[in-house]
Amino acid sequence: MKLSYEYIRGLTDGEGTFTFSTNTVKGIKRRVPAFCIRMSVRDKELIEGVRDSLNLKNNVYVYNYQGKDGSVRQSQAMLIVREFSSLRDIVIPLFYKKLKGYKRIQFEEWISNIGNDPFVPKTFKILNSIYKNGYFDGNSKFE
Repeated sequence: MKLSYEYIRGLTDGEGTFTFSTNTVKGIKRRVPAFCIRMSVRDKELIEGVRDSLNLKNNVYVYNYQGKDGSVRQSQAMLIVREFSSLRDIVIPLFYKKLKGYKRIQFEEWISNIGNDPFVPKTFKILNSIYKNGYFDGNSKFE
């Protein structure tokens, strides 16, 4: 199922997030930029459609959740994109100057935090630099 870029942006506005995956390797804390879409497992095929429409190679994972009170929650399907090249060549250009409202603010803060957070690896900090320097201006790949 091929989804339009506008549809993917709209879906992201409601179900997506620009965040960081935090891990510690050999005692060193790292925060890797990540783009995620998470929905009920009943929409797993839709999330796979997002992945396929953007030519991403990532898996769509299914997570089972349990509430703090012990109640079982509905399983969730999630697409997580953390690879530098996918963020640079697909995620950032897809959303660059295309979001409205709070999701635009979240996206811009995410880009800023990539550059300012001391725990983000140096290789990812380039994303902030090229964003600020207009690298994504005129990129019509995702119109």
